[in-house]
Amino acid sequence: MTDLRSMTLQELTDWCREQGQPAFRGKQLFQWFARGLSSVEEMTDLPKAFREIIAREGALSPPKAQRKQVDGQDGTIKYLWRLADGNCIETVLMRYRHGNSVCISTQVGCAMGCAFCASTLGGRVRNLTAAEMLDQVIFTQKDAGVTISNIVLMGIGEPLDNYDNVLRFLTLVNSPEGLNIGMRHISLSTCGLIPGIRRLAQEGLQLTLSVSLHAPDDETRTALMPVNRAYPVKELLRACQDYFEATGRRISYEYALIDGVNDTPRHAQLLAERLAGKAAHVNLIPLNDVAESSLRPSRRVPAFQRQLTQRGINATIRRRLGSEIDASCGQLRRKAAKAQEGKKGEDL
Repeated sequence: MTDLRSMTLQELTDWCREQGQPAFRGKQLFQWFARGLSSVEEMTDLPKAFREIIAREGALSPPKAQRKQVDGQDGTIKYLWRLADGNCIETVLMRYRHGNSVCISTQVGCAMGCAFCASTLGGRVRNLTAAEMLDQVIFTQKDAGVTISNIVLMGIGEPLDNYDNVLRFLTLVNSPEGLNIGMRHISLSTCGLIPGIRRLAQEGLQLTLSVSLHAPDDETRTALMPVNRAYPVKELLRACQDYFEATGRRISYEYALIDGVNDTPRHAQLLAERLAGKAAHVNLIPLNDVAESSLRPSRRVPAFQRQLTQRGINATIRRRLGSEIDASCGQLRRKAAKAQEGKKGEDL
């Protein structure tokens, strides 16, 4: 089968010509796909014979909302989507004064092994296709009845570990014939894969690069993030500076504050020294509890912020959303997997 939904407008146009259809059918198909369809029969302006060809290619395999959690306080919605192959991923809709943001997954599971993250428990199963990423935006928008204005690639998975599919997704979601969401409204978060950062710098995209730093020294960061063994802090910050010089886009550094681990005055001082003179913003994140982890949220978040700002570092505390639901990425998927394992055990 052909992955029609991951095709660009030009690729779809070429495919339509190969099927003996006029070129304008490509634009029609592209626009239909962007609406979020459940059946090819909804494509009422396409010939029946052509719809049958599209159906045979298996073009439509929309995700199913296996679970949906709504936070009664701030309206955050967390979806557990079941994909066509039975795997599950998470998507989160967050409401802000400036618009609605959706945090999407880029992989089924994650291979990075960060100590504080539920997404990595169980490892990486597979990469998501561009269409599976796009569907998270489309079907979240459709189910919630809202318009998505901002996208964050910060859900399950490491985006730069699925580079080609992520770049294809960005092309699709940015297309004027599709959702037409501008690059400046998109943020891509990485744990610090330097080759991917350098490759992304050459793409000329105006998205925001968010780097999960979480510690200013190698000893602490390696304990939290195994990726630091391959890409230590100084090398990572050098790559980020090169990215800024190539794109002109300020880097956002994510820093999840963990009690007694990376939240001491010494860590704040070293972080300020590392980022001094750089075009950087530090996004301080109150850690979400993960049942399988012994790490706990810091009690020094405001104090840590003050130490940074007093040293001239732009630092803000992320607004905590989804406090009534499983806020940390991967937790809802993990619970579903455990429930499925329990059901299998009962059947034995």
